[in-house]
Amino acid sequence: MALVSARDMLLKAHKEGYGVAQININNLEWIKAVLEVVKELNSPVILGVSEGAAKYMGGYRNVMAMVRELDAFYNIQQPIAVHLDHGTYEGAFKALEAGFTSIMFDGSHYPFEENLAKTKEVVAKCHSVGVSVEAEVGSIGGEEDGVVGAGEIADPEECRLIAETGVDMFAAGIGNIHGKYPANWKGLDFEVLAEVQRVTNNIPLVLHGGSGIPEDMIKKAISLGVSKINVNTECQLAFAEATRKYIEEGKDLQSKGFDPRKLLAPGVEAIKNVVREKLTLFGSVNKA
Repeated sequence: MALVSARDMLLKAHKEGYGVAQININNLEWIKAVLEVVKELNSPVILGVSEGAAKYMGGYRNVMAMVRELDAFYNIQQPIAVHLDHGTYEGAFKALEAGFTSIMFDGSHYPFEENLAKTKEVVAKCHSVGVSVEAEVGSIGGEEDGVVGAGEIADPEECRLIAETGVDMFAAGIGNIHGKYPANWKGLDFEVLAEVQRVTNNIPLVLHGGSGIPEDMIKKAISLGVSKINVNTECQLAFAEATRKYIEEGKDLQSKGFDPRKLLAPGVEAIKNVVREKLTLFGSVNKA
């Protein structure tokens, strides 16, 4: 199936009350792992690519080439979007030119009026070629490739104004953070989430920092309008743990266990297990 915008899959999810996973990809193994599970469970998915990950993988064009070729190799029939995660103003246009099918412009660190103006520009350019757009108000806590947020709670009025630019999905800070959640984390602010959904006229909402949020909070967030949940850290931790176990058990020293195809296999399987868990929890299995 041709790679698609995230717009229709999120509108369907929003209408039917489930969430679509954004699984951030970091290399060839990550892409393969996600596509194999998507095919197995017949689920839509969004492949998230941070600017740092794109650079690591050889640039936006190389990311798209890898995804396109693997999509064809596995004969994927499920809808797949390739989404720039936390894109800068400049990065948004570069990813668009390279063929990304969905763009997040993260202007949350700009003064609000500048965020609004730049978001309008990105929306106009992306929509002219059928590419979906995500915007953000109220920075997400933690760090994502050098973009640091303290976890501010979004202002609903600012959310309303950004939503009026015509964005297809909307990320609002509601106490969520990137990376591991600390023991003293206060949880998600569902009152703000409900208000953001109301003032943005029921636009599909995005929950960043989906790794580590308790299942009951995830399900409640979906019931309040969250249609896209981002997952990255859990996949990275699972990959690292499985790879470490393989080496600590000395399996890389047995026969040709040092072959990267064997060395990385346990980590890839661990990623697949996390993706299976998330697609099931979010409710997108057999929703392609």
